[in-house]
Amino acid sequence: MTLEILTSDSLSPLRHGFFTRCGGASSGIFSGLNCGPGSSDQSDSVRVNRARAAAAMQVAEHALVTLHQTHSADVVTLDAPDLNTSTLQADAMVTAQPDLALAILTADCQPVLFADIERGIIGAAHAGWRGALAGILENTLDAMESLGAKRSRIRAVIGPCISQSAYEVGQEFLESFLDSDPEYARFFASGEEGKYLFDLPGFGVFRLRTAGVEDACWIGHCTYREPGRFYSYRRSVHQGEADYGRLISAIRL
Repeated sequence: MTLEILTSDSLSPLRHGFFTRCGGASSGIFSGLNCGPGSSDQSDSVRVNRARAAAAMQVAEHALVTLHQTHSADVVTLDAPDLNTSTLQADAMVTAQPDLALAILTADCQPVLFADIERGIIGAAHAGWRGALAGILENTLDAMESLGAKRSRIRAVIGPCISQSAYEVGQEFLESFLDSDPEYARFFASGEEGKYLFDLPGFGVFRLRTAGVEDACWIGHCTYREPGRFYSYRRSVHQGEADYGRLISAIRL
């Protein structure tokens, strides 16, 4: 099976992609393109999958760079073509290097790809609810501006992530947002049995646009609702599976 790569006109003509799970070497519960070395999948399968993603991005395998993601608001700037970033603990990275593909791993959280195409500066962020609330998106924009990007020129696209209809949360979760800003109530709908439904991509787009990114959008695919195309942490829990695969999203100059 060939790789399936979702793209956005907003990031054209840069090479980029939100990879689905289709076309990978993994099997079992990881069946497909599992690119997460932190999973319990066979390491050889993960290496093959990452090599396929690198080839699709037209970079060397070592130039498809990922981070040790921790749901933080930390951003790193990459300024050399040969880097081992897998031990760096951060949730976003930016660069002006043309030989690097910045890659984010997700399984319900938001993968967000950024570009100031005119200046040749890109970014990639892992934005779960904690990171988004803590400012990972705004910090990524700040880091891009430190390289010479202009916020009004930056384009940002949120890839496949869990949608509101599948994201049931409790009272404590809601209150963590309302404590930050009561206006965030708009991103919650009433669920069943006193629960709420949280609009993660809606919140991400709102934070991006509030931060000055006019061209900000969600690609519109829910990881939970499309099991044949996407991995989902929450779905794996509901199905009683021992682990889950990680999707990869990448961008390069």
